[in-house]
Amino acid sequence: MPVSRLPLAGLALLCCLLPGACSPTGAAVGAAATGGLAASSEKGFAAAVDDAAIRAGLNDRFFKKNLELFADVNFAVEEGRVLLTGDVPTPADEVEAVRLAWQPEGVKEVIDELRVRDDSSLIDAARDRWIATELKADLVFDREVSAVNYSIEVVNGVVYLLGVARTQQELDTIERYVKQIAYVQGFVSYVHVLEPAK
Repeated sequence: MPVSRLPLAGLALLCCLLPGACSPTGAAVGAAATGGLAASSEKGFAAAVDDAAIRAGLNDRFFKKNLELFADVNFAVEEGRVLLTGDVPTPADEVEAVRLAWQPEGVKEVIDELRVRDDSSLIDAARDRWIATELKADLVFDREVSAVNYSIEVVNGVVYLLGVARTQQELDTIERYVKQIAYVQGFVSYVHVLEPAK
């Protein structure tokens, strides 16, 4: 009997409203609850659960080790691959973040796209959020793109894309959207294509 996604979605919403939902434990429960949505993606339910477990492990390790690093580092997880983005204070913090990212069981690859912080980071943060929001909206409203298959991170105007594309054409469509967004400085794709162009 298929698992209903409605109770899982309700659990995720409930976790957001409860005290402590932003704690590593709350994040772990929320990540597990979102497995229902991820199950509809190309990677399937088992991979979605594995990725949720990795994300929970990352939250736990970063939170316990270094609260500043926990706040500075963003991570996307797809098929056991962890993409690190964000700005960190020092090169030593970057090394520590990569070390922590390898620790959860099931991690197959760590992609380090962290940058050491500069004076423009705070100014660029709002613009980066705007770019990410714009791209996510483009993907959600395009019926030819399965938006649930992608994780998007934007750092200093560079768009990092991680996930699974059904076809090369779908990935090309996303790249066209990226190029049309103002203030984008670059595009880096770590997308696995299920059906490459012939």
